[in-house]
Amino acid sequence: MLLVVPAVIGLVFLLLPLAGLLVRTPWTTLPQRLTAPGVLDALRLSLLSATLATIVCVVLGVPLAWLLARTSFPGQRLVRALVTVPLVLPPVVGGVALLLVFGRRGLLGGWLDATFGVTLAFTTTGVVLAETFVAMPFLVIAVEGALRAADPRFEEAAATLGASRWTAFRRVTLPLVAPGVAAGAVLCWARALGEFGATITFAGNYPGRTQTMPLAVYLALETDLQAAVVLSLVLLVVSVAILAGLRHRWITAS
Repeated sequence: MLLVVPAVIGLVFLLLPLAGLLVRTPWTTLPQRLTAPGVLDALRLSLLSATLATIVCVVLGVPLAWLLARTSFPGQRLVRALVTVPLVLPPVVGGVALLLVFGRRGLLGGWLDATFGVTLAFTTTGVVLAETFVAMPFLVIAVEGALRAADPRFEEAAATLGASRWTAFRRVTLPLVAPGVAAGAVLCWARALGEFGATITFAGNYPGRTQTMPLAVYLALETDLQAAVVLSLVLLVVSVAILAGLRHRWITAS
């Protein structure tokens, strides 16, 4: 009984803000507000940038997870710790770090601008980079865990049959860890969709170009509370759908 009371208080504390969001949602004007130009632009950009960031995370994160799980090299623990830093790093700090590297006066950004005329900061590409930076650790952790749980004897058997390392990875390892890759990609996409701090610091808040849904919520709070509630509701629905979709995997894993 002593544990039930604080448990119920904790549950109420977590659910009350969500209930408040649902209660204050302008349901009668919801269709019109969802189809408003600003909302559609923010939604379209959010979905596009989160999807592109997830693709980049999969292309770069799966090999990185394999490197951490299947090989041994000096400083591996340090590398693993650095890979997970974006999980605990304040997103605004991540945005500042990206600006110092990829900004027009950054370590690489200045060279890209002077050599190729490419500007990354305060562009849609900058949104994708910011979301990739904060979301990739989710995929790396999920895939590395799946690789460590997979039996390496299948890969060894493929090698003894003459398969190259790349063939064994493509035909044996990837199918084994496919559920982990899928779960990591979904979490990665959800994190990218909700990214705020690094995006507004590195990419700015330009409607139609860098203004994603979290940024639109922040801006709408100053002028139109109901619009902010509608955008927040969209993000809430997406989050709940993702958690519901991954629930079976978590329960099975436990």
